[in-house]
Amino acid sequence: MALRQYLYKGRILNLALEGPYEIVEHADAVAVLVEQGGKLLFVRQYRPAIGSETLEIPAGLIDPGETPEQAALRELAEEAQLTGELHYLTGFYLSPGFCDEKLHVFRATHLRAAYAQPDDDEDIAVEWHNPRQVLRDAREGQVQISASALAGILFYLCERAEEDAAYE
Repeated sequence: MALRQYLYKGRILNLALEGPYEIVEHADAVAVLVEQGGKLLFVRQYRPAIGSETLEIPAGLIDPGETPEQAALRELAEEAQLTGELHYLTGFYLSPGFCDEKLHVFRATHLRAAYAQPDDDEDIAVEWHNPRQVLRDAREGQVQISASALAGILFYLCERAEEDAAYE
């Protein structure tokens, strides 16, 4: 195995060469699925990297020393002013061909109000949407969604389908 040669070391990512491969080491992240009355909670925010607004589920990076659960609760409070009980749904690598970032996805239940100051660079709006409509809008190019939002929607729809099948 080739040694890793670092080209850049930053606050949330490092860029390295390992043999012929360019590798991004990136902080892991969390996302939180929140459902109420058949609608999912989304945050709308502008993302400079793509020059567009996105619809996302509450999400963010895991800070040094934080567990994924602690980060998920912090992000839920900062972005949606909510807290609750967390249930781990899944974890996956966003782009393992070049990046080691892992996203941990939770579902929040037994919601109650909480307050945490959003990050200074966050200008977000909380919105509730029908998940099927968000998928249609994304497919038609009406809205940009994040991978975390897509994962959350798919988990929610699969759970609903399993529940419906159990009652047949």
